[in-house]
Amino acid sequence: MNISDEIKSRVDIVDFISDTVNLRKAGKNYTGFCPFHQNTKTPSFIVFPDTQTWRCFGACADGGDIFSFVMKREGCDFKEALQLLARRAGVTLQEAEPQATQKDQQHQKLLELQSAAAAYFHHLLMASPAGAQARDYLAKRELTAETIIAFQLGYALDEWEALKSHFVERGYSPELLVAAGLIVERDDGSPGYDRFRNRLMIPIRDTQGRVIGFGARALQAEQVPKYLNSPQTALFDKSATLYGLDMARRHIRAADQVVIVEGYMDVIQAHQRGAKNVVAQMGTALTEQQLRLLKRTTGHFVLALDADTAGQAATLRGLNVAREALEREQVPVITARGLIRYENRLNADIRIAILPEAKDPDDILREGLAGWQKIIENAAPVIDFYFQAVTANLDLNSAKGKSIAVQELIPVLRDIGNSVEQEHYIQKLARLIHVDERTLMAELKRGPKPRPASRQQPQPARPDAPPAKKDLGLPKISPNTDVGLEEYCLSLILAYPSALAVANDLLEQQSISGLLVNDFKGGENRAIFKSLQLWTASETPEIELLKEMVDDVLRSRLAALAALWPHRSSIPTEKISRDLCKTILKLKLRHIIEQIKELDFLQREAIENQDLKAVRQYMELVEMWKQQRKLLEQMSDALTLVGRRRAEVNM
Repeated sequence: MNISDEIKSRVDIVDFISDTVNLRKAGKNYTGFCPFHQNTKTPSFIVFPDTQTWRCFGACADGGDIFSFVMKREGCDFKEALQLLARRAGVTLQEAEPQATQKDQQHQKLLELQSAAAAYFHHLLMASPAGAQARDYLAKRELTAETIIAFQLGYALDEWEALKSHFVERGYSPELLVAAGLIVERDDGSPGYDRFRNRLMIPIRDTQGRVIGFGARALQAEQVPKYLNSPQTALFDKSATLYGLDMARRHIRAADQVVIVEGYMDVIQAHQRGAKNVVAQMGTALTEQQLRLLKRTTGHFVLALDADTAGQAATLRGLNVAREALEREQVPVITARGLIRYENRLNADIRIAILPEAKDPDDILREGLAGWQKIIENAAPVIDFYFQAVTANLDLNSAKGKSIAVQELIPVLRDIGNSVEQEHYIQKLARLIHVDERTLMAELKRGPKPRPASRQQPQPARPDAPPAKKDLGLPKISPNTDVGLEEYCLSLILAYPSALAVANDLLEQQSISGLLVNDFKGGENRAIFKSLQLWTASETPEIELLKEMVDDVLRSRLAALAALWPHRSSIPTEKISRDLCKTILKLKLRHIIEQIKELDFLQREAIENQDLKAVRQYMELVEMWKQQRKLLEQMSDALTLVGRRRAEVNM
């Protein structure tokens, strides 16, 4: 029994979820209102004691085990969920290797130093005579004492070695101060002087509320730069950090919306005025890591960046990153022939808050919360902003300008989930560039160019597994059993990374979605598959790269998966891709069969409660899933030897 299984055996999922969700016993299962979306009429959230799993049949359309519930509720990764549940279960996590322990000790020392530095700066602001100018500045920004304390704002003395002397006297080494980014390293590599001098100090925290770095605001006009951040350290990576997220996360979840601004002061002012779902990016544009942090908590984003040219450019860059970084969902679309086709749609709602000219969020918030709320409520759909930003500098009377507008806007229109909205914007684009709607619709339906399937034979990656005798067979885990099916699929991708793209292409050619995160039940397997998706897309998917991408708590599981595929002679491309296809289909069929059973349960309960609307809704969902089941079974049959021979006979 591994550590995850031990935790599951000690923590009952019904008891755990009951702490935050009001569950009612219904037969042998439990129902309630989903904690992840607004739902007050029909309970759509079910917990299954027998399988120790949960599922939402409402807006979430998600489910899984106790680990996936914690990851979704807390917006955390698998490692953090494991630590939380281990504490609940009273399970001691395995001690790390000596090298890892040493690294953890250094990490802890840096955290302690940053916390002590924040307290040091805060004391100077609140109590020292030298901090008067910083206190005057904050008074002009109308920040209250409560806000200053809540954000632990501070002041750095206008001296070259004040901080260095303070902490060296208290036993901290100069080398640790350099590693924390608090003092500057000299050209010869020796510890130098204080990095921050005569500045307002703003502690930057991680999602757990621990100080990892600082933003420092100049207090004199001649000081440059205006804002000076901590350098990249073992704790602080500005591309993967959002200012204020530690304080805003629960408010973001409650509002199911995050507002993204540019500056520290915008966030601080917003929280003081009552707009607490606000965070700030740590640079000129949003990054993929920042968006993924936020996506754990909400799928609704409002960008409230400055209205000047630089702000507009930053907004556009952020939108492009968002479209690439945020998850997409496979949406079933009924074709004219009655078949089901899957289309990729952006699984997020992004809007742009249009700020008044020459005003930033801090200015607006100081005028009152109502004005800010009105701007956020009236945030424009992202498509409208794209139209304005993309076409602003184009000559739409020229062939070249029209072509660029189509190239830039059609991919954005493909992300629209509502067909009526999509047609509206096609009409708008047609009027704008004076091109026939049918031409644009044809371009829209053409779809993005698919990534070409590799014509080379998938070669096995070289995991750290002991060499064994030649073996042309498959792993010992059988794909025909439910137990181990997910592990079999992951091990196959791990051994032959290029097979995933080939298998997904084969499925999508038959209007079936490729392998998705939700096709896996277990939290561990979901976390590993997310890493495998990125890994297989890299130019050279080496096993060492994958080890770096996977949380350290999952590496033993990764090694176990790798060991399922000992060293072997090459297997034909067609055999590997077909076997992976069949395994993916089995995973999807398992999911659909479970969905139908669970919907039957809900349908019976709705009949007992005489809820005719819910009965009709569940019947429609069951019918849709039955159609999907038939399609998957047909393709699964076609991939078998008997099925292929039958197809040849019927040709």
